[in-house]
Amino acid sequence: MKSEILKTEEALVFVKQTFETKLKKQLSLTRVSAPIAVMKGTGINDDLNGYERTVDFPIKSLDDRKAVIVNSLAKWKRLRLKELEVEKKQGIITDMRAIRPDEDYSKIHSIYVDQWDWEKRICESKRKLSYLKEEVEKIYQALRETEQKIHTEYEDITPILPQKITFIQSEELLQMYPTLGPKERENKITEKFGAVFLMGIGHELSHGEKHDGRAPDYDDWSTKTEDGFFGLNGDILVWHPELQSSFELSSMGIRVDKKALEYQLDKTENSYRKELFFHKILLEDKLPQSIGGGIGQSRLCMFLLRKKHIGEVQVGIWSESVKNEVKNYGIQLL
Repeated sequence: MKSEILKTEEALVFVKQTFETKLKKQLSLTRVSAPIAVMKGTGINDDLNGYERTVDFPIKSLDDRKAVIVNSLAKWKRLRLKELEVEKKQGIITDMRAIRPDEDYSKIHSIYVDQWDWEKRICESKRKLSYLKEEVEKIYQALRETEQKIHTEYEDITPILPQKITFIQSEELLQMYPTLGPKERENKITEKFGAVFLMGIGHELSHGEKHDGRAPDYDDWSTKTEDGFFGLNGDILVWHPELQSSFELSSMGIRVDKKALEYQLDKTENSYRKELFFHKILLEDKLPQSIGGGIGQSRLCMFLLRKKHIGEVQVGIWSESVKNEVKNYGIQLL
């Protein structure tokens, strides 16, 4: 008889293969290979919130020049679109593996990150909120179809995702719950609707604070949209029934053009990056316009398989106290 962990391992493969197949079809994506590290000082690696440390190392064959483990592949993918001469309306998808040593351990965080990184070439006319929403709906459709497929394979997992995903701006969310903090606001809105795309992440809100941080050089969080708010990006959030909280599955957005990059670098006091390789060629209009994002693989499996701890769906490094704590709740870590 198979152990519960072995059954989980089989389910992980099923979920990942099913979702990737459906996502590629929805977004017209081709799978490509990806690097685990890029050269330091090129501006290609992502800074996420802008303060996390990276894992770097010297390469003997390159005179000890340093490379850095990727945080995500947002900027690398845009370069790859150009190098592969990907046509408009087409894109790429890859497995991203990262180590983030500054990540705080929790039920939903470890230092290991695995996600599908995807990027799609678009034309200038698609740099608008309505198009962003169209792509979000396609991703959500892939997600719902995967949940239905899982129910067919594992009958005890009942589908819970609503038929439609709800769109809301971070400023609207602030006005709805002005006395709550960002995560509390996310909990309220996601519990209400089940699945939400929260837009405008990274731009300063009316009370002088951001809903959450976003690096200045990949997502466009500053462009004014047709609904009068700011930001062509957002997060896909779902309500996790086991955790009884909002659960982020994806961060995505239309990428910066020359105007947005210049503004966001200046706004965040990162103008020095304009001299880095990636930023220079973007400012010279040598990169295609694109939309893209990352979808957490372990996160997706944790939600769809109704797991309570990320260690149930990925092998990680855990302290003895964490191991003992989850054991008391009957949770088996991989």
